Amino acid sequence: MSIFARIRRIPFWSWFWFILGALYFLLPLYATVNFSLRMERDVIGFKAYVRAFEDPEFLETFLYSNFLALMTIVASIILIVPTAYWIRLRLPEARRIVEFITLLPFVVPAIILVFGLIRIYSSPFKIPLTDITILQPLTTFEVGTDILIVAGYMVLGLPYMYRSVDTGMRTVDVRTLTEAAQSLGASWFTIITRVILPNIRAALLSGALLTFAIVVGEVTLASFLGVPAFGPYLFLLGQHRAYEPAALSFASFLLTWAAMGLIQLFTGDQQVSGAH
Repeated sequence: MSIFARIRRIPFWSWFWFILGALYFLLPLYATVNFSLRMERDVIGFKAYVRAFEDPEFLETFLYSNFLALMTIVASIILIVPTAYWIRLRLPEARRIVEFITLLPFVVPAIILVFGLIRIYSSPFKIPLTDITILQPLTTFEVGTDILIVAGYMVLGLPYMYRSVDTGMRTVDVRTLTEAAQSLGASWFTIITRVILPNIRAALLSGALLTFAIVVGEVTLASFLGVPAFGPYLFLLGQHRAYEPAALSFASFLLTWAAMGLIQLFTGDQQVSGAH
């Protein structure tokens, strides 16, 4: 059956709702792009984009947010992959509890999370179960603040990363792979890094790029922790200028869609190879 014949078989109301949803999505995007191109009177040009990208603060904040996103992704993989693997292999009864915990970021607002971090780590505290007391609060030096905000971003990205990893592990026989690796003398570290991770790379990429999109556009945690991130920069820019924020918003949209395209590209490659 040709593609045109398949299109003709689609019901009218399916087309209606599809077009309505597309217009709902595309019209605001078109308005943003059109507005960003009209910085000069009666001229359609890219002056707003040029001015936005020439701002040295833009590059500084964008690169810093990319650094935070990379640290968040690495830390999330280190935490979530062994957890999801162990639950699927040895503790299936704990799955519901972990799934409930991963849903909490949808219930607890980011503003409560950041105030909790500030309240706990802005004063000297004692590490539980030890006699070690940290005299310098984490919020008083740059590395400590970076640790706090990465931890906060890990919480915000937890639902997406965990479900991506868990879905990826459903597509492979974790138990059989583990038993085969153990029969060859592989350690647990080797099993996770050289057996499990390569088999769920598409799922990891999906979770990583979703986490990246969250971190780059996040405003609340970065604002209250006082870090020079891209989200607060874009928010403050919108308070004083009109065209440049529209240009950067559209550029961020393109970046997000490029990330989604990478997900589709790598996921499709893995599905094709898996089918063969």
